[in-house]
Amino acid sequence: MVETRLLFLRKHTLLVLILMFFSLWSFSQRQMESYGSWNCYQKKIHEKPFLQQKSLNSPKHSFDVLKYTLNLNLYNCYTTPYPHSFSGTVTIRFRVDTALNIILLNAVNSSIVIDSVSIAGISFLHTGDILTVTLDRTYNAGEIAEVMIAYHHLNVYDSFFTGGGIAFTDCEPEGARDWFPCWDKPSDKALLDFTAKVPDNVLLASNGRLQDSIHIADTIYYHWISRDPVATYLTVITSKVGYNLDILYWPMLSSPTTLVPIRYYYNAGEDPTPSESIILDMTDFYSNKFCEHPFEKNGFATLDAQFIWGGMENQTLISFCPDCWDEYLTAHEFAHQWFGDMITCGTWSDIWLNEGFATYIEALWSEHAYSYYQYKSDIDYYANYYLSHNPGWAIVNPNWAITTPPQNELFNYAVTYCKGACVLHMFRYTVGDSLFFASLKEYAGDTTNFKYKSAVIPDFVSKINQVCGQNLEWYFNEWLSQPNHPVYHNEYNIANIGGGNWTVNFLANQVQTNTGFFKMPIELLINFSGGSDTVVKVMNSQNNEIFSFTFNKQPINLIFDPDNQIVLKQASTVLGFNNNNILSSSIILYQNNPNPFTGKTTIGLELPSSDKVRIMIYNDFAQPVAEVFNGQMNRGKHEVEIDAKNLAPGIYYYSLETSSEKKMRKMVILK
Repeated sequence: MVETRLLFLRKHTLLVLILMFFSLWSFSQRQMESYGSWNCYQKKIHEKPFLQQKSLNSPKHSFDVLKYTLNLNLYNCYTTPYPHSFSGTVTIRFRVDTALNIILLNAVNSSIVIDSVSIAGISFLHTGDILTVTLDRTYNAGEIAEVMIAYHHLNVYDSFFTGGGIAFTDCEPEGARDWFPCWDKPSDKALLDFTAKVPDNVLLASNGRLQDSIHIADTIYYHWISRDPVATYLTVITSKVGYNLDILYWPMLSSPTTLVPIRYYYNAGEDPTPSESIILDMTDFYSNKFCEHPFEKNGFATLDAQFIWGGMENQTLISFCPDCWDEYLTAHEFAHQWFGDMITCGTWSDIWLNEGFATYIEALWSEHAYSYYQYKSDIDYYANYYLSHNPGWAIVNPNWAITTPPQNELFNYAVTYCKGACVLHMFRYTVGDSLFFASLKEYAGDTTNFKYKSAVIPDFVSKINQVCGQNLEWYFNEWLSQPNHPVYHNEYNIANIGGGNWTVNFLANQVQTNTGFFKMPIELLINFSGGSDTVVKVMNSQNNEIFSFTFNKQPINLIFDPDNQIVLKQASTVLGFNNNNILSSSIILYQNNPNPFTGKTTIGLELPSSDKVRIMIYNDFAQPVAEVFNGQMNRGKHEVEIDAKNLAPGIYYYSLETSSEKKMRKMVILK
């Protein structure tokens, strides 16, 4: 057995606290290169260009791979001249979905030469990077079969790298087909059983757990088994002569006596302490926020100059560039173990579920480790980068589900990473922290539909609707399927309506021409003479919508989105607009009495003419919670009683809406 150094790090040492203090002091000065999302993006656009292959999504795939059993002889890859060539077998166990007598697999002709097929395979044709295996009979839906493929990999540069005593793979988006025959789409996850023959001075790691390592003479046979299904692009070989190895142990939250190994493979002269010192706390944090760490092992490995940028989130064994033990690269790639690995995007059109989430969670780590201010600084950075570099396309492109796009589109930093993260931030703002984090936790923990499976965005949205108890398709449709962002040119005025009352009238106006309207809750900060500022939050459901607010003290100005929560926008707000409907406004909405109140309260209103009237109550997130009245009212004064027995204590807004006007006031419900 290979000797290892075992480290048992406590999560709350004085050293960690000191490091966190100085990181907090300097955090706001972070450069672009310190963002894990930026390094992840750099890696993915600088990898070997992906040659688009014939899609096996169309026609519909006819079988489901259950397990890959790989047995490779890599022995000669670690000595000069460090060839890329090796030989091996892959046994593919699959379940038939549609009656068939052949199966089609991805296998790149320029890299892989097929030697033979066996078990259920009786012959093959390998052309156009597609391996067609003829089966020994017709298999019906539901049957399970196995095909063994003997092959050798040519001495060519592809997704299998060698040199200077190292051998590793790097597969995203569709590079697994370079080094073993497979069905290479993210939706078909399968178990992996991997055995490799290497010299005895090599440390080799892969997905899952190390089942055994048998030392015979000058050879080691490493045997790795993944308990959980793996997408082909997340399969990994990482190996090197003279690797250092540290192993930390994370006690499971649900069973503290069960220790999950976190393995650190690193090059001579490197110090993985910046990552090792935070990983146990990070695992606790992610486990509490989403679901308990989902795998039997995890790990990180630095590679060589062939992997010069960032990281890659291979399932249970993350790849880093040389000496890239940065806190935020760790935060980003480790977040993928939940979002990307445990739950994998169903198609490349759903890449937001991977990269948008990991980029957002990197900022969430800042909030946990430092402060909300640091989190918001990260989100503002993402938003500013997107606004400065927006290429003008939507996050979701349905065509990508069929045809994998070039890396600079699929992994565009402005859209896929930065805008993707901001969409999650604004979702948090839209529904509030409680529903937001409950949504992520329910999504991650859903063992029936998502955990250890693949997901597409519509199914994710359906889950969110279920958790939040409302239909939020409008939100995800506009921010994911529409390109660009809103451009607000808002206006407001302040009117003295007598009797010590004042009205603030606000016109929400979007003027963008390169995309549609964005429905959003908006916050308005209203400053008053003598202080006592107030923030109101209303739902802006249509363009050129006018909101009126009545107060018994003098407002002096209004600030739109004072905390910049709608981060993906351009906006200006000016005092003074000439709208006859507002300036001659004649409906009156009085403050409820009593206020604050428990139980019941009464609101008064005046109508200049008979009209259709709707009275609604909204919570502090601008979400409707009750309809008080909806019908015709005659001209004159009216009183309407509100019964709050079904409403929790807190701040609410009630609105009076007629065919031409809408006015709102704040009320407070006590226990």
